Amino acid sequence: MLNIIKCKQVCFLISVTSSQHMDDFIRVLEQVEYRNPGLQPVNVLRGLRRAAGLRDEFMQHFLGTIREDSTSEAPVMDSNLSDFIGRAVHHQVTERGREEGVVLTADGTTVAMSPVLLGIEAGLVSKTRCQVRGLYPLTLARNLGLSFQRFHSSLLSHRLGPDGCWDDVTSPQVFTLSDKPSLATDALVNGGMDGVILGMEVSAQSQRPLKLSSLLRTYYCHHLEVEGLDTAPRLISRLRRENFRELARPPLLQRQVVRSLVLQRRLIDHSTMLSQEKEELTAVVREGIKEFVHKYMDCPAIIPRCQWGAAPYRGTPTPLSLPLSFMYIHHTYQPGQPCLTFQQCSADMRSMQRFHQDDRGWDDIGYSFVAGSDGYLYEGRGWHWQGAHTKGYNSKGYGVSFIGDYTSRLPSQQTMELVRDRLASCAVGGGRLVGNFTLYGHRQLVKTSCPGDALYSEITGWEHFGEVQN
Repeated sequence: MLNIIKCKQVCFLISVTSSQHMDDFIRVLEQVEYRNPGLQPVNVLRGLRRAAGLRDEFMQHFLGTIREDSTSEAPVMDSNLSDFIGRAVHHQVTERGREEGVVLTADGTTVAMSPVLLGIEAGLVSKTRCQVRGLYPLTLARNLGLSFQRFHSSLLSHRLGPDGCWDDVTSPQVFTLSDKPSLATDALVNGGMDGVILGMEVSAQSQRPLKLSSLLRTYYCHHLEVEGLDTAPRLISRLRRENFRELARPPLLQRQVVRSLVLQRRLIDHSTMLSQEKEELTAVVREGIKEFVHKYMDCPAIIPRCQWGAAPYRGTPTPLSLPLSFMYIHHTYQPGQPCLTFQQCSADMRSMQRFHQDDRGWDDIGYSFVAGSDGYLYEGRGWHWQGAHTKGYNSKGYGVSFIGDYTSRLPSQQTMELVRDRLASCAVGGGRLVGNFTLYGHRQLVKTSCPGDALYSEITGWEHFGEVQN
């Protein structure tokens, strides 16, 4: 069964089995807006909340009650639209480890929609610019706090995460987590950070956005130019972690998490938290925030193997003995052009893996990590398995390659920062590289022109760069 709307300039064709992709969600939202001309974005958001059942006492405390008898302020939606929105927004994890209420975005990351929409609504109803009541509790703080509490009580095996993978990145339907879930999966954290960023943005604007769909399309669907992120606008999903770092400092996050749990206790459990219990809670939250900051603020986002379509490892991988002492910088040479989209970077990763496995006879793609020019790192052999990148030295360091030929030009500044600053800091902070690790170019250890003249000249000025002692 299909639901079709025809108008002068556009024809919407949305199936009841539309994929769980952000593009489809935005198209459905455009349908809702087209059917309800003149309806304010905040009322559209309330209609989405109603369809998804997002109206517990915690949300109502900050956003007010959704009136069931109000038709003038509610969007008109048929059952097909309402059902799709409910599936896309109502978050839960099934017993089989499938995470629902999440969508795949064009940049390859997965986002829970409920915290995104709650953050935007909080920003729209805010009466004070850049000081949004309930912004952190609605988007991130409550989920973090509940997860920290349950982990401390040994009811969860993880404080945070995990990530997962889609059954099909072209037409995603099912998202399966890679491990046992916390109450703050990667998708919930991504959505929470986006909710904070977008909520703060709309609260700071002198004029509210005319359409919610336009706000989401601008944020999630930006197409990079050849210069990559160096010339991109600030407010795009690829810069999620950078923007969130500017807004949220660890002490602020800690206070917001504690306050959210105290409020949750009062509103939902109808009890008051005693001072001693609050002190104990603060200690639990402090430890949780340390892990959150390392994982989502210090570390870069890494696209997992299953997302870029990796073939299975051939044979038995060799574990690394951590921490390692070296990082080796490469360029791919072929592919010779920087990749600017998730789709192209993923295709490049698959191409390199086929070459390494089929032509060179290796067990897997050789690199530990690969940097695209789309704002993301791609997992090769990862943190724990020995690579095949720097002959004679593979057991001693990580091999990190930049997609492209950098003989006579450099990667974008943002891409270099991703490796030089974020990946290196993440590795040291996570105990995978020693603090005084040494960085080499591939050519310093093996007879090769890699990583290209231009890139090699650049890395000689990086912190940790070392000269080989003969």
